[in-house]
Amino acid sequence: MAKGTYTLLIELESDATVEFGAVGERALSSGWYAYTGSAFGTGGFSRVERHRELSAEERDVRHWHVDYLLGHPESRVAEVVKTADEDVECEVSRELDAEPIAGLGASDCDCDSHLKFAAEREALERGVRRAHETATE
Repeated sequence: MAKGTYTLLIELESDATVEFGAVGERALSSGWYAYTGSAFGTGGFSRVERHRELSAEERDVRHWHVDYLLGHPESRVAEVVKTADEDVECEVSRELDAEPIAGLGASDCDCDSHLKFAAEREALERGVRRAHETATE
């Protein structure tokens, strides 16, 4: 089973208030979000498919902060960028030149956030791809 680090590019079609479990509500702007996570558990990258299922309303259980965003009806996973066999979650997230959504997606490390926001897809997607490429150098 393949394992590694992944980043989901998520579109939020309209402004929304999302309840992130114990973290509470956050007002989110419409636009693009990049969530970087690791897939080193027993299922490896199958975690990405689980995220897609939640976004497609095929699953209801929320385990991670990003699941609350993906469970919102105005969100969708548009793209996934992966780096196999490398634990570079924090490095990739830190490299992204986008607005962090404080306190989300990074509860098991020293980072402030692994969920970042940008109004436009192109620059965010380029940044995600570049961050995955350079994190392993």
